[in-house]
Amino acid sequence: MHHRHHGHGRGRIHFRGPFPNRQELLARLESYQRDLEQELADVADLIEHLRDEAPEAAPTPQEV
Repeated sequence: MHHRHHGHGRGRIHFRGPFPNRQELLARLESYQRDLEQELADVADLIEHLRDEAPEAAPTPQEV
């Protein structure tokens, strides 16, 4: 499973200082897109793991 967590706020792009120029904005958006793609892959891995898990290994509602 992939675990890559950054100090970014979830679902937000933060700007410090003056608003970035076009190249800086593009670089930040591309980085943010890669982070979102990684997060999506992590969620997909977790879903796959949970689907593959034997039903008897899953906690019962009383155990949750």
